[in-house]
This record gives sequence, C-alpha cells and structure tokens, in this order.
Amino acid sequence: MSTSISLSVLFLLFLLQSPLPSLSTNSEGNALHALRTRLSDPNNVLQSWDPTLVNSCTWFHVTCDSNNHVIRLDLGNSNISGSLGPELAQLTHLQYLELYNNNINGKIPEELGNLKNLISMDLYDNKFEGNIPKSFSNLKTLKFLRLNNNKLTGPIPRELTHLKNLKILDVSNNDLCGTIPVDGSFGSFPAESFENNALNGPELKGLVPYDFGC
Repeated sequence: MSTSISLSVLFLLFLLQSPLPSLSTNSEGNALHALRTRLSDPNNVLQSWDPTLVNSCTWFHVTCDSNNHVIRLDLGNSNISGSLGPELAQLTHLQYLELYNNNINGKIPEELGNLKNLISMDLYDNKFEGNIPKSFSNLKTLKFLRLNNNKLTGPIPRELTHLKNLKILDVSNNDLCGTIPVDGSFGSFPAESFENNALNGPELKGLVPYDFGC
C-alpha cells in the first residue's frame, strides 16, 4: 500500500514539474473570438470557432505551428462582413492574414503593424476605407501586400519603402492620392499595382512633394 501511495505521489510531482503542452494562448483565442463578434457570417464559416475550447487550433480556417501558435488565418471568399479590431495584433506568430474577397469595411487597424512575423497580408476586394497604416513599415518579413479593390484614401506611406523583403504590392482600384514612391522595392513594382487611383504618377524628388494632389 505504501509503495502504491509513494508512486502516486511521485507521479503527481512529475506532472507538476513537467511543462504542460503548449496550447494556443488565451490571448490568441480571445483575439479570434473578438474578431468573430465583429463579423457577420451568413454562411456559418465561423461555426467551429467555439470560445469554450482552450485550443483555437481546432477551429476551421485557423492553422497553427507545432507549438500550437496561430500562424494562418484563411477567411478569403467567405462572404463575411463587419470590421477588424486591434485585437488581431495579439496573434503575434501570424504569418498569413487572408481576408480577401469579402465585405469587410471600416479602417485597417494600425495595430496590424505589430504582426512582426507576417509574410502575406491579403485584404483585397473588400470595403476598407481610410489610410494605409504607416505602421505597416514595421512588417520587416512581409513579402506580399495586396490592398487593391477597396476604398482606401490618402497618400501611399513613404515608410513602406523600407520593407526590403516586399515582392508584391497592389493598391490599385482605391482612391489614393499624391505621388508613387520610387525608393526601395517600389522601383520594381509595375504600373498596374497603382492604377485606378487619384495618384499623380511617380515621385519627382526635390520637385514635387509626395503628397502633391492630396
């Protein structure tokens, strides 16, 4: 009997001292739940997003890494509407934010600039309005930024020229104004990336201010 009790005690001590399996943190689950509350979902694509489940990696359209951190959010072509909130910045491991071809409106949260691991942000074919956040210049790993076919206004932030890894940029079919940056990766983006805006062509350094016409 005493041996059995001793083994039980040792087993309990082992469990207490052993690290628990890494689950998607509460902050990540809370961020996704907050997003769900902001969105209208007529096709029930978010039906599996159950806030009572500790691990949001079991939800559809959510992909996690081996440590159960959310790295992909795939909600393109989902017929969702509503707006985005600052809570998305809590998905600190996120690499792919795919929200294209929906009816999401409102401003793009500045806080998305805190997603330091982001590789791709596809917000095209929505109804976003307001300015392109200058905070996007913090996304040093970003390779693909597609914001086309929205209702964005204001100039293209010059800060985006510091994104050395940016391979694809598309801001066409908005209502952007000013001039087109020519520094950094912007020198390699085709004219189609900027068409159907109120832009005044490429920046002429020292001659025309970048926000000319805004």
